[in-house]
Amino acid sequence: MNHTIGQALVAVRLDPVDARALLRHALGVSDAYLIAHSAQVLTDAQSELCAALAARRSAGEPVAYIVGAREFFSLEFKVTPAVLIPRPETEALVQFALERIAPDSAQRVLDLGAGSGCIAISIAKHRPQARVVAVDRSTAALAVARDNAERHAVTNLELTASDWFSALAGQRFDLIVSNPPYVAAGDPHLRQGDLRFEPAAALAAGSDGLDCIRLIIASAPQYLSSGAWLAFEHGGDQAAHCRALLAHAGFSEVFSRTDLAGIERVSGGQLRDFS
Repeated sequence: MNHTIGQALVAVRLDPVDARALLRHALGVSDAYLIAHSAQVLTDAQSELCAALAARRSAGEPVAYIVGAREFFSLEFKVTPAVLIPRPETEALVQFALERIAPDSAQRVLDLGAGSGCIAISIAKHRPQARVVAVDRSTAALAVARDNAERHAVTNLELTASDWFSALAGQRFDLIVSNPPYVAAGDPHLRQGDLRFEPAAALAAGSDGLDCIRLIIASAPQYLSSGAWLAFEHGGDQAAHCRALLAHAGFSEVFSRTDLAGIERVSGGQLRDFS
């Protein structure tokens, strides 16, 4: 006899949050439905699908890749193994950006390393007058970002294939944001948990994890308007190094911000206004 919904949530032997996410996906229902219909008996096809999804999760595959989506900044984004899984700590970067862009402003914003597009699309959605440009060198990532842009009907976003700034010659922006690779190449976490399944090129950046951040900080002044801001995500133990790099590059108002866990996760600064 097949399990009921309530029994299936226990039988899969997964973290309860993961179990609910997989069962919602398998049945195409909401959390409220799972609660209200806990006595509903699964069909053979539903039971087989739930078992297959649970096996993938038990093997370590991230839930976001199994169900093909992840919520970020109250929006749902399509995700595939071609892009990083959006994470709550990155919302601090979006929040900073929104504070720097007036609701009726037509400021130009650049997102470096767009991935799923979660940062750029969240900004574009909440600041519809802004002109947002998002770049990534991965055509597969850009395809995912385009799907997400269509899903959320943003019309003020331009997606461009570019290795960091390579395709942006002559352009200037009022704000540059990025969630670049920042994990040290030898970090054992790269061989653990969800990181094993995520694109390595979007995670690791040299022996200390700061190679991409150094490149962004050194190059950004050529693409920032006078008085504009640069902000980026980094590792929880890299804030002091990032502030030093920013100060050395001539940025003023250098800062770091914490995420919801109280960890310094976003740093940045303002390009000095020499006018």
